[in-house]
Amino acid sequence: MLDKRIIFEIHRLKNMGLKQRQVARELRVGRDTVKKYLQDPEKAFCSKATRSSKLDPYKNNIAKYLDDDPQVKATVILQHLQQQGFGGEITILRNYLRKVRGKTKFREPFIRFESKPGEQMQIDWGHFGSLSYGEHRRKLYALAVIESYSRKLYVEFTHSQKQEALHQGLVNAFSYFMGSPQDILVDNMVTAVIERDRSLVRFNEVFSLQDKSGGLQCQGS
Repeated sequence: MLDKRIIFEIHRLKNMGLKQRQVARELRVGRDTVKKYLQDPEKAFCSKATRSSKLDPYKNNIAKYLDDDPQVKATVILQHLQQQGFGGEITILRNYLRKVRGKTKFREPFIRFESKPGEQMQIDWGHFGSLSYGEHRRKLYALAVIESYSRKLYVEFTHSQKQEALHQGLVNAFSYFMGSPQDILVDNMVTAVIERDRSLVRFNEVFSLQDKSGGLQCQGS
């Protein structure tokens, strides 16, 4: 069974006017598979549950370690995870890192285009080491929001990348720009994008800014 989101993409692309072979090529699935799910949309509710992994609770932290140092060794990450309660072996971590790093080898080009004033904003997180508070150290992040037409920049520093911090930062940015855009362009940050495979994007459902006009977009990175 296919993931529900891939099945949704099959129907969306077909409704856009693409032929079955074009849909199959775009999503990298068989033409017979496309035909089957177009004939029976109810199959979308019969997909198998994704198998959980011991690494699931730690994947956000792993992503941050890779952002800080893309070449960080598995042994170093394992030490951090063990301090956080991870009880798995290094093999599962190495396999996951191999999979994640393998995706970065095939980056797709994208076409740069000019937007109208107020039409689009781009957002992403930046990492700035950590700050000391007595005996404690806390990581420092920055939410960067750019108005695409003017390239005007809003930056807000925070100790958290959680959804609450992201949402509050966007509200503050909209207040600074005195309005919200038609589209928000996000990179592959974990708070917005859970998974991306070419044109197929799985957005974080908590980050629910997408409306019927399709105002949430993902830029390959």
